[in-house]
Amino acid sequence: MEFTKYLLYAIVFTMLTASSSATGTVGINYGRIANNLPSPPQVVQLLTAQGITKVKLYDADAAVLSALSNSNISVTVALPNDLLSSAAAAQSFTDTWIQSNILPYHPHTLFDAIAVGNEVFSDPQNTTQYLIAAMNNVHSSLLKYDVASTIKVTSPLALSALQTSYPSSSGSFKPDLIEPVIKPMLDFLNRTGSYLMVNAYPFFAYIANSDTISLDYALLRNNSGNLDPNNGIVYKSLFEAQIDAVFAAMSATGHGGVPIVVSETGWPSIGDSNENGANTENAAAYNGNLVRRVLTGGGTPLRPDLPLNVYLFALFNENQKPGPTSERNYGLFYPNEEKVYDIPLTPAALNSTAEINNGSKSQVAAPPPASGQTWCVANDKAGEVKLQQALDYACGEGGADCRPIQPDATCYDPDTLVAHASYAFNSYYQKNERGSGSCYFGGAAYVVTQPPQFGSCKYPTGY
Repeated sequence: MEFTKYLLYAIVFTMLTASSSATGTVGINYGRIANNLPSPPQVVQLLTAQGITKVKLYDADAAVLSALSNSNISVTVALPNDLLSSAAAAQSFTDTWIQSNILPYHPHTLFDAIAVGNEVFSDPQNTTQYLIAAMNNVHSSLLKYDVASTIKVTSPLALSALQTSYPSSSGSFKPDLIEPVIKPMLDFLNRTGSYLMVNAYPFFAYIANSDTISLDYALLRNNSGNLDPNNGIVYKSLFEAQIDAVFAAMSATGHGGVPIVVSETGWPSIGDSNENGANTENAAAYNGNLVRRVLTGGGTPLRPDLPLNVYLFALFNENQKPGPTSERNYGLFYPNEEKVYDIPLTPAALNSTAEINNGSKSQVAAPPPASGQTWCVANDKAGEVKLQQALDYACGEGGADCRPIQPDATCYDPDTLVAHASYAFNSYYQKNERGSGSCYFGGAAYVVTQPPQFGSCKYPTGY
């Protein structure tokens, strides 16, 4: 923990958020490659209970669309890759597809968009040649049935479409894709007021380059950042660097104004032995930190005024997906609807972690000092992962004064996570005038009425 890293984080965070406080949205991908999932009505109940208002499908399943009716959950449906050639060949095909998959449910089921294909450029069936015509025909069909004003047409892009992604400002598309399909697609998105969908997985970049990419950088935890030498931007997360590489690539084609929606991103809770970092703690850290990043506002360094809108991957672990173990373990929930790990998914959930009563832990046996002074300390029962995440937040975005817990400083000893976290939490608590909820950190801290004792360190009572 070097103070310069925290100071740098604070400076960069202030720069990135000064121009915009727009908050983004968090949705979730509802994949169904499994034989043990709850029924669609049960899934809608789960989504509603979790406060999730956006869901993305990989098809246009009738049972799911019926279950979503009158739920106030908006949905992105997909026209799969194997239908692209037919969709490109004739508008009569897309007319029929819209008649069968959209009109029977509209408007009681809220449609956000139709994703035409998925990662088409990397499809082994070579469906790239059909993409633009298929998108145009789908849009023409929506116009024909007078629903184009509310339903966008887009297509999710894999980062493998990039020729260059580092540094972010040098982002560029593969040359053989630019003229035939990238420019026409971006023209279409711009003309129809739509957005580009991007599937972004820092996990893949990390496991392929764990010798050069720090885990903290990949998990959106506090870190020293990575400098883009072309523009001086210090990136604090691989996720934002990946998205800005796509923005730079679009700008290089003259289409920098097209917005991006992150159609897939996530981190697996289990992986094979060669999938370094695939575990529950890291999955909770990545998705939890990303949700907080999205819901607290601001865009990426290259597009600070555009809110981040993301769809987490995925709702459930899917036991029939092929490939490595990680592919079957991206879910936030097990098929029995129990959480794989607990993270906030909505603004209300984020706020509740800052507002919830601290319960019995704030009620200590000793009477409070006459002054009514209170302090905030770490909950050692919260576990190292949660404590470290909360410490990173307090010393970074939270603005706590963490200089005294740097090496050789007055409160560095004892050099334990609990002691350092307690100092940081208390600094945050006191700086926020001991306001309600400012000593919670998702259950990692609680209020005490006696001065904390960690070595000879004195904990402040105000700033």
